[in-house]
Amino acid sequence: MGWGQDSAVAGRGGCLVNTVLQAYRFALDPTPTQEEALRSHCGAQRFTYNWGLAVVKANLDQRAAERSYGIADADLTAAVDWSAYSLRKHWNQIKNETAPWWAENSKEAYSSGMANLAAALSNWSTSRSRTRKGRRVGFPRFKGKRSALSCRFSTGAFGLADSDRRHVRLPRIGIVRTHESTRKLARRVDAGTARIRSATVSFRRGRWFVSFSVQVQRTSPAPVPRATAAPSVVGVDLGVKTLAVLSTGEMIENPKHLEHAQKKLRRLNRQAARRVGWDKRTGQQPSSRWLHTQDRVAKLLAYVADARRDGLHKLSTRLVRTHDVVVLEDLNVAGMLRTRSLARHIAGVGMGEVRRQSVYKAGWQGTTVHIADRWYPSSKTCSACGEVKAKLSLKKRVFKCDCGLRMDRDLNAARNLAALVQASSPSCGATVNEPDGTPRKARTVRAAGIATGRLTPRVSQGRGREVPAQGTDFHIP
Repeated sequence: MGWGQDSAVAGRGGCLVNTVLQAYRFALDPTPTQEEALRSHCGAQRFTYNWGLAVVKANLDQRAAERSYGIADADLTAAVDWSAYSLRKHWNQIKNETAPWWAENSKEAYSSGMANLAAALSNWSTSRSRTRKGRRVGFPRFKGKRSALSCRFSTGAFGLADSDRRHVRLPRIGIVRTHESTRKLARRVDAGTARIRSATVSFRRGRWFVSFSVQVQRTSPAPVPRATAAPSVVGVDLGVKTLAVLSTGEMIENPKHLEHAQKKLRRLNRQAARRVGWDKRTGQQPSSRWLHTQDRVAKLLAYVADARRDGLHKLSTRLVRTHDVVVLEDLNVAGMLRTRSLARHIAGVGMGEVRRQSVYKAGWQGTTVHIADRWYPSSKTCSACGEVKAKLSLKKRVFKCDCGLRMDRDLNAARNLAALVQASSPSCGATVNEPDGTPRKARTVRAAGIATGRLTPRVSQGRGREVPAQGTDFHIP
């Protein structure tokens, strides 16, 4: 479920009415005819994506070949404009010759494929020019028939059906029954506090889904005056053995959904290995028994993912509703997954999902989410005296300090995170965003004996610029 703030106006009783973008996803129960139509639309989206990519790639290859012969840039073949509007205009000119069957599907299926291609090319271009943050993005690849099925509708007759709250309407496909009730969204639409902007159908783990992008008006509670009520601050330390340890002393056990499903998952994988599957080298088609086993694997993984997502939603909702300030760590989850011995256990926790859900839900509740610096030694710092240990191995689960403190290492880290905000922000609810840490640059020298996480800035060697030394606050007024 994603969201984005558009505006905020004052409501009754001092409450704030925020206009956010929220996703509502429902499982579908289509008929065989409707499922065939859904696959046709997703195939049309893939077809236009590959068509546009072939046009752009041929143009780039032609220009590269001309450069190799010493032709000046001014005399090269004109570059193809890969914006979604230009690709759509080109498609309308050649669609009758290239795809005479295009009228069988909604025009939105073709438009969504070109929009996805334009976004992929833009990400590649900005990443290549070093104007895009994060990991390098490669050139888009062609999509095969086994790629994920999805299609987006932004115009046409789509939304909730008028008959009851168990059906949705999709362009050219008609009214499709949902596996679950749509009453939560229907009530908002009927009250005039929600407007459906787009619909995306997708096939995931053996089931069809429809996701509505909805513009919702949410009423946040009135903020409590800081002069009369002390803010509630909680530090959250995420882990593998324990899902989360709060600075209040509460420990939330890790349900380990993926670990409990490993026995059945291994048995199904061994069963699939004994049957005839895909073979790209020889063109071997899979047997019906192999496909049946893969469906069972998909259902098992879907159960694990749904159970994990449900638990994380309950955790993040409780955090933002019961506390004024939530402090989380900026964990390098992608780097942690490179550890072979812990990769599966870390992936089964969903640490990044806790942060994502807490950030957008904090905007609904008027809560502040503080992200501590990635290099802040929360586990190595004593929460009583502030001494920072040089080394602390992962197998040591009890933190011991010369000052006499003896405490669970995760609880000690959670208390350090809570003290980090209390020490760095006197109001304990600062609304001014602080710059992100710089995990990709050289580390900086830390001030010893403090528990605030502040860094002593210094000029990085070979770079000639200072490294910021603060964390990041996400606060939606």
